[in-house]
Amino acid sequence: MITSAPLDLHSKTDKAASIDESITAWALAARGGDADAVEQFVRALQRDVQRFVAHLCGDPQAVDDLAQDTFLRALGSLHRFEGRSSARAWLLSIARRAVIDSYRYAAARPRLSDAPDWQLAVELAQPQDLPGFDEGIALLDLLAALPDERREAFILTQLVGLPYAEAAEVSDCPVGTVRSRVARARATLMGLLDEAEEPTALAAA
Repeated sequence: MITSAPLDLHSKTDKAASIDESITAWALAARGGDADAVEQFVRALQRDVQRFVAHLCGDPQAVDDLAQDTFLRALGSLHRFEGRSSARAWLLSIARRAVIDSYRYAAARPRLSDAPDWQLAVELAQPQDLPGFDEGIALLDLLAALPDERREAFILTQLVGLPYAEAAEVSDCPVGTVRSRVARARATLMGLLDEAEEPTALAAA
């Protein structure tokens, strides 16, 4: 029983690494014109891209368009992908740029709403069975309270599952900065959870 946890952790890490290796191999094959590899590559990362852009942009109506834009950009740039980083990190870097570009475009035209529809985004993008978050507490509502950079670091490492080094590559910052942002995000989220649980504790007392 004492040794099972480390073994399980290593097993999960090895499995994630194996999946990333397969996805990167599909990307390299797709670069060479393999249509089946293109389909496998898109299918393997579509959910990660949608989840990532949903959390970054906070606009559920824009998620599909941003995901499509991400893959169109990626497929058009595959000839430049050399596999030096994982295809997942490379694609999420493109997704991040797509979201930033969408902000720039939105800033250049009249806004139709003063705030993103976070409540609907919760229904569309909230991950299921995430340890540490009680039912009835919308994770995306909590994430909305974080500064943008901390929210991005938390999403990349804790929800999408990127290693810190690859999250740093996506965010274009040092690994230590990502670790600091995640630690601060965790502290903030735990504080918000404690505040949310206080009324329940008082009622039970």
